[in-house]
Amino acid sequence: MKIAVCIKQVVTRDWQVRPDEARTWIRDADAEFEMNEPDAYALEAALRLREAHGGEVIAVSAGPARVAQVLREALARGADRALHVEDDGLARADASVVAEALAAAIGPETPDLVLTGLQSDDMGFGQTGVILAERLGVAHATIIMDVQVQGAAVRVKRELEGGWFQWLEMPLPALLTIQSGINQLRYATLKGIMAAKKKEIRVVAAPGAAAAQRVLALRAPEKQKQTRMIAGSPAEAARELVRALREDARVVS
Repeated sequence: MKIAVCIKQVVTRDWQVRPDEARTWIRDADAEFEMNEPDAYALEAALRLREAHGGEVIAVSAGPARVAQVLREALARGADRALHVEDDGLARADASVVAEALAAAIGPETPDLVLTGLQSDDMGFGQTGVILAERLGVAHATIIMDVQVQGAAVRVKRELEGGWFQWLEMPLPALLTIQSGINQLRYATLKGIMAAKKKEIRVVAAPGAAAAQRVLALRAPEKQKQTRMIAGSPAEAARELVRALREDARVVS
């Protein structure tokens, strides 16, 4: 069974995000990067499926040269080989462009299953996997909590709203977007890190798709604090507090 796993490199969560001089993207020159957490769960799901059914796991990522770092991590965790769609512009590309780039790399591999994280920790659109499925021409399902391969089909458990779940059966090949928490992550061992140095990372040329959207402006959230003293008797203060919460802060109705 051949499984392709899409992995995104994102800025670490504890890094203080700052806009660049043009205020159209973040200042990532001095940032630290890590594997997108939902994609880490997708990788773990792929590794477990390989252990159960055999085959290979291919890690795929799109972005500048620094993306090779996260691909090496995927190889150290157990992926067999990696594909890198290398292009500096893909670091800030929209979901449509990234999906086009990933499809160019994954398509010739004809995998039985393609796994992505549900969404990215930075943009959080949750659209790349869905668009990628359309580009590859395969069935897809989102917010997956369990994956069971049954011959030429796959049975999956989808998370719905309100604590509900849905079981679906789909023909292979298929694409699934994996929900965080589906499994317990494994981490790279010293043996895995050493083995990763000998595994292949093949660079694939980006197709050069036109962007469907662009960022006009970007700014960090503003933090504001305000202390307000309410005078009067307890009853008067209570009435004024309720009025302020309802009309000024609009946090109660």
